[in-house]
Amino acid sequence: SLLSPRRPGSIHPSLHHMYTPISEFPPPPASAATALLSRIYYVKAEQLHRMQFLAATRTKLECFSAFLWKMVALAASKEENGKRVVAKMGIVVDGRKRLGNGDKESEAMMECYFGNVLSIPFDGKPVQELVEKPLGFVAEAVHEFLMAAATEEHFLGLIDWVEDHRPVPGVAKIYYSNTKEGPAFVVSSGQRFPEDKVDFGWGKVVFASYHFPWAGEAGYVMPMPSPLENGDWVVYMHLAKKQLEIIESEAAHVFKPLTWDYLNQ
Repeated sequence: SLLSPRRPGSIHPSLHHMYTPISEFPPPPASAATALLSRIYYVKAEQLHRMQFLAATRTKLECFSAFLWKMVALAASKEENGKRVVAKMGIVVDGRKRLGNGDKESEAMMECYFGNVLSIPFDGKPVQELVEKPLGFVAEAVHEFLMAAATEEHFLGLIDWVEDHRPVPGVAKIYYSNTKEGPAFVVSSGQRFPEDKVDFGWGKVVFASYHFPWAGEAGYVMPMPSPLENGDWVVYMHLAKKQLEIIESEAAHVFKPLTWDYLNQ
């Protein structure tokens, strides 16, 4: 019942900015599937704490996302006319705890629901602004667009939006971003994924990651807790080669390639 549309529905204008019927877009180009590469890094806990310190104690995910947004913008700025484009970033928001307005019975219902209850707010900023502004400024911009979607009303409106467009599926606009207008990527979060509780019959999982074979041009980033349980993050990235090159050259002190030696500590 928590996922039923309202009668009458109420759709905030921001949802039309975030989502669109999939029929509005042409199929993504076949070349897009090969334009992105997958990498896995680890980020030390002290680097995450440093980001929080520099960004005036926003959450780790907000600070990390802000830092990555700056790196992607830096990669774009080095291209011809790159400084005049806009870099977009979206962050996946979990609606499970937002629906029900904090009611314990509603929260228990959502805990039993099998499936995703997600929204993907995003924002775009001029590349030059993201490169030049301090991390705290960018983290504040992340917080603003994130909080706009972290409410019960947002998710109730999204349910109404889906109902209003039946039977045509909807899609988050950022996934279909045209990279000619500037880079775009989405940050999700695997912080609560219970891989250490999964047993396929051959013992405890040592390491789990993600693969996102998206056919579009937008990138995808998934930070997860390190299996070492020491506060580090393991980060799966599906980004353009030029973006990964900038990350590995300009932020090698933050993003370190994942190796068996690291996992075997």
